[in-house]
Amino acid sequence: MAGEYNGSSKASESVFKVPPIKFTKLFINGNFVDSVSGKTFEAIDPRTGEAITRVSEGDKEDIDLAVKAARQAFDHGPWPRMSGSERGRIMMKFADLIEENVEELAALDAINGGKLFSHCKAMDIPGAARNLRYYAGAADKIHGTVLKLSKGFQGYTLREPIGVVGSIIPWNFPTIMFFMKAGPALAAGCTMVVKPAEQTPLSALYYAHLAKLAGLPDGVLNVVNGFGETAGAAISSHMDIDKVTFTGSTEVGRKIMTAAAASNLKPVSLELGGKSPLLIFEDADIDQAGEICVASSRVYVQEGIYEIFVKKLVEKANAWVIGDPFDFRVNQGPQTDKKQFEKILSYIEHGKREGATLLTGGKRLGSKGFYIEPTIFTDVKEDMTIAKEEIFGPVMSLMKFKTMEEAIKRANNTTYGLAAGVITKNLNVANTVSRSIRAGIIWLNCYTAFDVDCPYGGYKMSGFGREFGLDALNQYLQIKSIVTPIHDSPWH
Repeated sequence: MAGEYNGSSKASESVFKVPPIKFTKLFINGNFVDSVSGKTFEAIDPRTGEAITRVSEGDKEDIDLAVKAARQAFDHGPWPRMSGSERGRIMMKFADLIEENVEELAALDAINGGKLFSHCKAMDIPGAARNLRYYAGAADKIHGTVLKLSKGFQGYTLREPIGVVGSIIPWNFPTIMFFMKAGPALAAGCTMVVKPAEQTPLSALYYAHLAKLAGLPDGVLNVVNGFGETAGAAISSHMDIDKVTFTGSTEVGRKIMTAAAASNLKPVSLELGGKSPLLIFEDADIDQAGEICVASSRVYVQEGIYEIFVKKLVEKANAWVIGDPFDFRVNQGPQTDKKQFEKILSYIEHGKREGATLLTGGKRLGSKGFYIEPTIFTDVKEDMTIAKEEIFGPVMSLMKFKTMEEAIKRANNTTYGLAAGVITKNLNVANTVSRSIRAGIIWLNCYTAFDVDCPYGGYKMSGFGREFGLDALNQYLQIKSIVTPIHDSPWH
């Protein structure tokens, strides 16, 4: 069996006492309110598959109310009109409040999303505060340019906030994705309607509460829980939303673009599927490569080290501890919900049916909750489903290559282009491969090395637009040119 299952501590006897759930309604115009319909849906604990609580279910009518509040706040409120330094001061306070509540916020992402509590506490929640501080520091440094025009004219450009932003975020990184979009949008002076994933709404509602405490004016940040086909569709097609930003599947990204085009032609930024390759060359440090590759699902290993690398990887998989995400000894918690859990198991069956060799894992762990063994396939062909489609689960496809040229060709043999990793000590190989792979970010001798100052986004069907860095800030700004004649100028 792959992995050690630490299922001894039941959810009711967790190693961490989960705080009570404080916020379950919609947050519109500075207040927590019930949905117009009064409907609710269950927030599930993936450790058990049982309900934690019920949250209000937003629909088109609720999105309309949230957009109305955001529009009023943008058109007539203080947020886009206050100085950048004042916006930055409020965002700094928001960041401070996040850090003051780090344990409770980390617990929400663990109990609602199955994410490791220790990782959320050390990485995700502090990362949200860093993100806010980064963009808070940029809020008073939004500059246009002076233009030297011909024929006796003078011109300059302004960068103005784009307006009301609809933000639709996924379940896999609920906190990081929330602030990946809210940080630059708020710094630019925009107002927002955020729809968190229906699987993981709890931390988003807590952030709305903290935003109000920090001093964000009413209507600037609205959070509407709901489902993609209702609340998400209402955002995408809304005539009074000026921009949509979305992270999720390519299939849904297409629908959002279609709705945006059919409504008011609002600009869209999309961060979509990945299936990002990791290329391990035979001069690599095998122990280092083994540590790095656990984050990748599509791994190419040069033939000279393939056999020894496979052996190391199986040892690592067998030592992997799966269990309660509140247990600090655990490496992997449950999958986020039943639908994703069953989808992953279905992909594993696809792999076996299509002829890949199941090296280790491949089964459910325990009888309660959504736990899956770390799973490794070998003898994977490029046309197999598990090699082509993003799985979002503990399933790795391991493949062998001979030459650098072959590795580059196979890495690019995908409709996606989000990211890639290269592990080698050869600088020439690193340079050639990183410039040859068509992807938005290349990690050399590391993997999933994210930073708020490093732009992140895709090529091809992985979407367009960039998260993080000042490139993200520019996505929430319009450029306006202003031209005036200069009469009797002594020079042109």
